[in-house]
Amino acid sequence: MPRQIRGGGRLALDAPAASAQTVAMTQQPFWMEKTLEELSPQEWELLCDGCGKCCLSKLEDEDTGDIYWTTVGCRLFDDETCSCRDYPNRLSKVPDCVGLTPEKVRTITWLPKTCAYRLVANGEPLYWWHHLVSGSRETVHVAGISVKGCVTASEDDLAEPEDYFAHMLDEEP
Repeated sequence: MPRQIRGGGRLALDAPAASAQTVAMTQQPFWMEKTLEELSPQEWELLCDGCGKCCLSKLEDEDTGDIYWTTVGCRLFDDETCSCRDYPNRLSKVPDCVGLTPEKVRTITWLPKTCAYRLVANGEPLYWWHHLVSGSRETVHVAGISVKGCVTASEDDLAEPEDYFAHMLDEEP
């Protein structure tokens, strides 16, 4: 067992027992050490901040390519939990659901500015409210970043593309 030595306002440990503990204490979190391509499947899923913005319908102006956000949720989106009701099967049940990959993260223009995948791809830090930083999956909601409670319609409720216009936002939620 290492012996604690007090001094200088920080905890020092006797060597050589300290070497393994020092490495563990100075090791960077996985999202700061790895590229998106290097993440394990578990790390990839952990990186999602749970904001739900990917699950909102977006409209694209065919002439300009501009993206317009709506408050229309995917048919599988649960507005109360801010999560997918059938995440494992979402890609087969919702044909236009986008399964994110490192390549898509770098090319999709509508990913939220706060998206952890985008931030890591750009070498930027995660925000304080991200659960991997805060330690709580609730901080994304408390900080007002998520779309929890913001959905005004499900895509199943809308018959025509024009029906989405009443649910358009002026900017990214």
